[in-house]
Parts: sequence; C-alpha cells; structure tokens
Amino acid sequence: MTRVSMMHGTPADRRPGTIPSTLRALTGSPLPLSVPSPTAWLRGARTYRLSPKVLRTEVLAGLVVALALIPEAISFSVIAGVDPSIGLFASFTMAVTISVVGGRPAMISAATGAVALVIAPVNREHGFGYLVATVILAGVLQIVLGALGVAKLMRFVPRPVMVGFVNALAVLIFLAQVPELRDVPWPVYPLVIGGLALMVLFPRITKAVPAPLVSIAILTAITLAAGIAVPTVGDKGALPSSLPAPGLPDVPFTLDTLTTIAPYALAMALVGLMESLMTAKLVDDITDTRSDKTRESVGQGVANIVTGFFGGMGGCAMIGQTMINVRVSGARTRLSTFLAGAFLMVLCIVFGPIVSDIPMAALVAVMVMVSVATFDWHSIAPKTLKRLPAGEIAVMVVTVACVVATHNLAIGVVVGTLAAMAVFAKRVAHSTGVTSVADPDGGRVVYAVTGELFFASANDVVDRFDYAGDPDSVVIDLTGAHIWDASSVSALDAVAAKYAQRGKSVEFTGLNEAGARIHEQLSGELAGH
Repeated sequence: MTRVSMMHGTPADRRPGTIPSTLRALTGSPLPLSVPSPTAWLRGARTYRLSPKVLRTEVLAGLVVALALIPEAISFSVIAGVDPSIGLFASFTMAVTISVVGGRPAMISAATGAVALVIAPVNREHGFGYLVATVILAGVLQIVLGALGVAKLMRFVPRPVMVGFVNALAVLIFLAQVPELRDVPWPVYPLVIGGLALMVLFPRITKAVPAPLVSIAILTAITLAAGIAVPTVGDKGALPSSLPAPGLPDVPFTLDTLTTIAPYALAMALVGLMESLMTAKLVDDITDTRSDKTRESVGQGVANIVTGFFGGMGGCAMIGQTMINVRVSGARTRLSTFLAGAFLMVLCIVFGPIVSDIPMAALVAVMVMVSVATFDWHSIAPKTLKRLPAGEIAVMVVTVACVVATHNLAIGVVVGTLAAMAVFAKRVAHSTGVTSVADPDGGRVVYAVTGELFFASANDVVDRFDYAGDPDSVVIDLTGAHIWDASSVSALDAVAAKYAQRGKSVEFTGLNEAGARIHEQLSGELAGH
C-alpha cells in the first residue's frame, strides 16, 4: 500500500512562468519596430549628453569602424562568391538600418563571415537572385523569432560558455589576420609592429582621437611618402562608385523557390540571431547597460530585409568591429553605428582612390589589437583556473575548441551550452542523498531523501533502499527533495512496487505542492503495458 501526504507551504520553485506569450513579448517592452525620438535614438540605453566631446568620440569611432569594415566586407564577399560591392552595400544598409531599429546602441551590424558561409551554397548552386531572396526570407524569419521571444533563450547561456565565446572570438580575429602576414613583402612586418606601438603609446598622449585612426593615417602616409610597395585595401577588390538601388530579387515567385531557399534562410536567421544576441550581451557587460534583446532580434530581421531589397548579401552583428567601436574607440550611442555605415559609402564613392591606398598592415595591426583587448586574460590566469570547478573549465575549453575548429560562433555556443547542461546535470545528480533512521521498537523505518530528483538522479535512488531487511512499514520523507519530472515519479513507483512485492507498505511524506501535483498526475501511469 502506498500513501502520499503533502507538506503545505510556499515552495521555492513557485515563480512566474519564464516563457512569455507572443503578445507579452511584444508589449512587455517598447515595440520592436517603433522608431525612438531623436534624443532617445542618440543616447540609447543610458543618458549621454551630446557634448562636443561625446560627439567627437562618436564621429571618429564611426570613421574608424568604416575603415575597418572595407577589407572585411570585401573578404566576406569572396567567401559568399559575389562581387565585392555586394558585401560593401550590405555593410552600409545593415549598419544604417540597425542604428534606427536595433535594440543595442553602439553595436555594429554588417556583412559577416558566419552569414557568408551559410548563404554561399545558395549563390553557387542557384544564382545571385536566390541569394537575395534567401536574405529577405531570413529577415522575415528573424522578425517572427524575435516576436516569439527567442531572445529570452539567452538566459540559458551559462557564464563559462560566454567566456569561451569571447576568447574564441579573440582567437578567430587573430587567426583571420594570419593570411595577411604570409608571403608578403618584408616591410609589412615593421609596419604592423609600428601600428601596434602607436595604438599602445598614443593614448598616453591624448585620447581625444582614437589611436586606431591615428595608426591608420600615419602608416598610410609613410607608405605613400616612401613609396613602399605593400598590399593595400585596393588589392582586395574594386570599391563601388555609386549607391545601391532597391529592387526585387530576380527569381520566380513560386512555392518551389520558397522550398529551395527556406532551409538556408532558417540557418541564416538562427546563426545571425545567435551571433547578434551574444554580441549584444557582451556589449551590455562592457558598458554596464541593458539592451532590449527582443527589439534587437526584430531589428536584425528588418535590417536584413532592407539589405536584401538593396541587393546586399545580408549580415548580423560584427563582433570585431563592435569591439573597435565600443572598447577601443569608446562609442556608446547609435550615432557611431549610423556613421559607420554612412562613412563606409562616402569613403568608397568619394575617397575611393585614397582608401584603396591604405596598407593592409595598418588594418591588421588594428585587428590584432582588438583580439588582444577582447580576450579574457583573467579567465586563463593560474589563480582563476585553480579556483574554477573542473567542469566549468571543460565547458570553456569545449566552446573555444568548437568555435575555432568550425569557424562558426553559433555552433560553439550550442555545443558549449549542451556541455554545460551535462556538467550541471551530473553535479546535481550526485548531490542526491538517502539516509535511514530505524524506529526504536523496530516497527517501521524512515528514509529521508534529499536533493533534486530528475532523470539523471532518480534511478540511483531506487538502489538505496533495503527492501528485504526493512520492517513492514516504510516512510520516505521527501521534505528535503524536489520532484522535477516523470523519471522521478517512475523511480518512486519502482520503490513502492519493490516493497509491495514483499508485502510491505510505503508512505511518501513531505512533498511540496508542485511535487505532489506531479506525483498525483503521473503515479501509476508510467508502467509499460
């Protein structure tokens, strides 16, 4: 015979639901598609008075980011198999659009390598028209996912994964510069070293002008004045000479087209959202501010739709350029993001010949400095590693290894999060305990079960009872335990069944309200037939 009694009270797990409805996700914060007032647009999440100092910082930061975007956008165009102007157009429209509709001030969105890798097969197998259609559909899916509250899933990304994500990003930024240092004229190396020295030393003189901009200007002047022949931005590809024009993708508007591009569009939407939301969280931590992740998700979709209609290859948040904007240049408002896109087109169309002469060594030095500043050196300090649990270190290493091996930040975050869940489940499972206290007269025995009962721990509990040696009356006190799932109920049923086979009765006591409800719903219903 099995009896169940409930201990009344307010259990620790009685809290509001964590998955909001679509309506609540849309109305619980400012509408994702609302356009803020000019003042709110400029200041973003924290009040920044547009003093001459702040304005100068934002303008110069936008200029530095625009210069850094050019070779990156061209390189990603090569990966996607499109003309360099396509990547530059995408960076322009993404940055300008997201500065208005995005949720994270000062974050840079543009053409990215992760998106280029996803959509490259579409262009290669079906043509450029299908690529543009994929970008537009991906934007629509991002709006839908954002409205459904996908941004709330970021709460499940643990800190070791976030640290691994940041460190892997720093490694990828550095590795991306290595090809620019192979098989190049020897003057490239002293130029890179000189650029790094300028960025380290110049801030000690003044921080009024971003050190990366000074480094780029000085190295360009040296190479031009001395006639030093080194690889330049112009060697990466021709810069556009006019603004992009809007238009519809050159594809048949049929169900067959939709089924062709849908898998690629979904992959692009997920990769773009994950990278953008992780970047937004990183900037939140750096600036000690909060941003609207739902609005950011929807904003990324709007930016990709606009980019698609202007013939761009799509994109998402650019972590390297964001670090240049926020950490290196000190930008904090949407103005820097808007100007990064605007300056990009001005540099390409008006100052194309001058920009083409910028040595790649100058931009390599900037990105190396970004990688060093981005890496969380504290996370690998011997003192830190001694204190961290081995499981968290393993999760961080797995995240870094997956990202570096696949060159895909999204894959690394997913694998790292799954590894963290496995480590957590193992740790919690081993915290479950069963102790017994015999009644003095020998008439019954009381077992106290403590810890969390779920799929990883419940089966171990079954083997902790003395079915043959216990008296006829058994009490199992669950005051210090919590039932989480069907596996827990099934395990308790198995315990009761084993005692019943020997003619002994079991009474479960101390169940909290939630645990009693699950037990009542599922007990006796889980045995196979």
